[in-house]
Amino acid sequence: QVQLVESGGGLVQAGDSLRLSCAASLRTFSMFAAGWFRQAPGKEREFVAAITWSGGSTYYADSVKGRFAISRDNTKNTVYLQMNSLKPEDTAVYYCAARHTYYSGSYYLAEREYAYWGQGTQVTVSS
Repeated sequence: QVQLVESGGGLVQAGDSLRLSCAASLRTFSMFAAGWFRQAPGKEREFVAAITWSGGSTYYADSVKGRFAISRDNTKNTVYLQMNSLKPEDTAVYYCAARHTYYSGSYYLAEREYAYWGQGTQVTVSS
């Protein structure tokens, strides 16, 4: 069983930055594609960013493109989400997700494509 633990959330002001981390309880994370999703109050969970297991390719939701950056360090079994120029509409619970894949160049955008999920970390951006 893969466990994912997010950290790094908090309360910040508009324009500030935060870096979320997602640590995986695995001997090796290198064959797991990963992604970040978020769920704002009263809304459905939505895709934010995805990364291949090699880290060579990434994909972003239009709402965060140019402000957020997903990255990973497979030596630390950790995926990151660097969030810059935060806006109040970024307020949500952020979830890390992962799935095993044999394809180093594949990333995944849909919730149903991920088998493992973290418990979420709250990000609140005040105006």
